[in-house]
Amino acid sequence: MKVVIVGGVAGGATAAARIRRLDEKAEIVVFERSGYISYANCGLPYYIGDVIMDSEELTLQTPESFFSRFRINMKVHHEVTAIHPEKKSVFVKNLESGEEFEETYDKLILSPGAKPAQPRLPGVGIEKLFTLRTVEDTLRIKEYINQNHPKSAVLAGGGFIGLELAENLRELGMDVTIVQRPKQLMNPFDSDMASFIHSEMRKHGVVLALGHTVEGFEEKDGGIDVLLKDEKPLHADMVALAIGVVPDTQLAKEAGMELGMKGSIVVNDRMETSVPDIYAAGDAVQVKHYVTGQDALISLAGPANKQGRIIADNICGGDSRYPGSQGSSIIKVFDMTAAVTGINETNARKSGLDVDTVVLSPMSHAGYYPGGKVMTMKVVFEKETYRLLGAQIVGYDGVDKRIDVLATAIHAGLRATQLKDLDLTYAPPYSSAKDPVNMAGFMIDNISKGILKQWYLKDVDSLPRDGSVTLLDVRTVAEYDGGHIEGFRNIPVDELREHLDEIEKTKPVYVICQSGLRSYIAACILEGNGYEVYNFSGGFRFYDAVIHDSCLIETATACGLERY
Repeated sequence: MKVVIVGGVAGGATAAARIRRLDEKAEIVVFERSGYISYANCGLPYYIGDVIMDSEELTLQTPESFFSRFRINMKVHHEVTAIHPEKKSVFVKNLESGEEFEETYDKLILSPGAKPAQPRLPGVGIEKLFTLRTVEDTLRIKEYINQNHPKSAVLAGGGFIGLELAENLRELGMDVTIVQRPKQLMNPFDSDMASFIHSEMRKHGVVLALGHTVEGFEEKDGGIDVLLKDEKPLHADMVALAIGVVPDTQLAKEAGMELGMKGSIVVNDRMETSVPDIYAAGDAVQVKHYVTGQDALISLAGPANKQGRIIADNICGGDSRYPGSQGSSIIKVFDMTAAVTGINETNARKSGLDVDTVVLSPMSHAGYYPGGKVMTMKVVFEKETYRLLGAQIVGYDGVDKRIDVLATAIHAGLRATQLKDLDLTYAPPYSSAKDPVNMAGFMIDNISKGILKQWYLKDVDSLPRDGSVTLLDVRTVAEYDGGHIEGFRNIPVDELREHLDEIEKTKPVYVICQSGLRSYIAACILEGNGYEVYNFSGGFRFYDAVIHDSCLIETATACGLERY
């Protein structure tokens, strides 16, 4: 059996190694147009920022090491220019010598990945304008920085690459601005949770120009101007485009394969394309979202590796199936960690799901043990069924641990109420006896039993201030004086029972505290005395962070970036 693989890195290299482990006699040839067949994509920004000092650390395998261990021919600087399914062959060009030749196959695997989205804007192609996708891109940026010592950079795009590059350029001492059309960074997160990411970026000196449209680029005064719609240009010494990626599927299109979203390759759950004996994996393929079952494009290394392994199994006579991508991901944001799994509230509603959420602010470990830090968790679940749909966590220590537990729970099909039953580890330096994941389960269980009724951030402006409802803040007097929502009366929770005669039982009570815990206790006291009570989801800490962030964004939009 002869297997030809187009593209290395995650999907292609994984498939090649797995095939060899399953079939010692198979002939395997990999064509990679870059000079690197297996490298750490996710580590590229950290080489630019000198966190990773040696460029060789980015290379996971070389053609020589791959051949030595697996006897696989890894041909770098070789570009496949055409696929001929009827002849079961590919045309290949040696980019170093210019030689062109035809290679036959029994099975063909496409792992071309994705390429940076290149908007058709004036100035694209300017020397000081970069993209970051490959090792070559990384070396190009690093060389420019080392030779020219730029003092400032504008990054167009606020996804994973944009944030990681922003952090690393700031660590090099550069002034950094992120500009993009959406009014939030990191679209996998809901806008309320993204507020905490925005705060951390601003805390470390990154300017956020959100809600602005880039219209082009111009070289000017030894640097580059980023032209914005209805706004003054942003000037910098260098610019990086990080506005996302698109599937690199021209070869598949020309070969007549069925294409899907944004030109991605349509595959079944065996990773087979519409053309016999041709498989595809990685960022170039359309998958099913594990939670919604809808078509999706999810560009992450984990799914690409799994898909490569599944292809290898099936080529070697097995029957492996890909269940879909869940979108579990995590990012370092300076001192903070942000992680997500499943779908967020926004996308759940767009998918037509009837959902509810809980927001909580637990400590990373036992409060009495030194060093604990608050994290913010948002868990999304379906009403009525309590099916667990997704989660987002922003914080410091322990974020990765909790998101992985929640990702596992979603994959296992647990209901959100069952989170309370998970038997998770506890010792004071690592967690609390009631782990944050358990706490989310307790809250959702209370909702399912009617013990907890919530009101939400979206309700703040619509709450009547005419006296028809009671608005109650149960924090301490000092906390209340430090900032509160207009119209809310302050009665500290520990004094509430002594003031019940001041609260009318005929009116619904909307209660808030700093994190949601004391207000829940207040709600229990009030309900035990015959009141109808609603507890604010997330607490004043959550409200304050989101509203403050929203005000900063709207002020910048209204008053100009120079005020921001």
